[in-house]
Amino acid sequence: MDTHQVKVARRMQETPDICVLELVACDGAPLPSFSAGSHVDVFLAGDMTRQYSLCNDPSDRHRYMLGVLREQAGRGGSAAMHALQVGDTLKISTPKNHFALAGTENRSLLIAGGIGVTPILCMAERLSVLGADFEMHYCTRSEERTAFRRRIGESAFADRVRFHFDDGAPSQWFDLARVLSDQPAGTQLYVCGPKGLMDAVLEAARKSGWPEDRLHYEFFAGAAPVAIDGDSPFDVKIASTGQVIRVDAGKTVVECLAAAGIHVDTSCEQGVCGTCLTRVLEGEPDHRDIYLMPEERARNDAFLPCCSRSKSPVLVLDL
Repeated sequence: MDTHQVKVARRMQETPDICVLELVACDGAPLPSFSAGSHVDVFLAGDMTRQYSLCNDPSDRHRYMLGVLREQAGRGGSAAMHALQVGDTLKISTPKNHFALAGTENRSLLIAGGIGVTPILCMAERLSVLGADFEMHYCTRSEERTAFRRRIGESAFADRVRFHFDDGAPSQWFDLARVLSDQPAGTQLYVCGPKGLMDAVLEAARKSGWPEDRLHYEFFAGAAPVAIDGDSPFDVKIASTGQVIRVDAGKTVVECLAAAGIHVDTSCEQGVCGTCLTRVLEGEPDHRDIYLMPEERARNDAFLPCCSRSKSPVLVLDL
């Protein structure tokens, strides 16, 4: 994995619990290019790796901007990010994009919840530059906790954005059913935010007949389950060598493979980012990720060993 040393050039408190960090290369060189919807892995002390969407204009090769929510019940990553000050250095990955714009020839419907606005805002700005047809809905708890409100208000597409505050008047609450029904045929839907909002949007869209190839979404780390009471042990077989490795209850496939000397690249370790995606040649995975789409899960030819398990006694992996 290519990595880059960056330093914090600016730190801005966007809302009481969201800060924006502006990162520049330590050597002053241009940073790798990226597209709307991209994120970077940030490598923190204690072997923590976290993913954060880039929320600046992709033409800004001199900087990356990250919006970071301070999660009180988090695993330490957001606290470490919020503790960063101007001049502090970090190691990050080259940008990756699992949430790219699928096309601009048709209308785009952008739905953001809370900190999920970071990739959605970047998409809105890109669509605006291209002169594409889109509308954006941004749901937050309150106006005070709405990141980038001024930036959006001063943008060329401000009239295409609708804000929805939980503590606001009922007349401005998000009417999901109406918004979905108002879209012309061929509209592409993009949604990012808390799992509850995303589940509601995707479920409503599917029930309304939206085809899966027009639904685009990105979950944030922390939303995926890792363990379930009553897990049973199973075996994984390495196709290239025939080696069989036991995966006990309470252990992940990645952990057991590592103990046997078999390395699988990981990042979020929660079934969110897709870094550890592994082909399955035989057996039936017990999918517990939030990365694969329903039709990809149904094929049972790949799974995420950082969190998923097996419904069959043996999984044969293409390793």
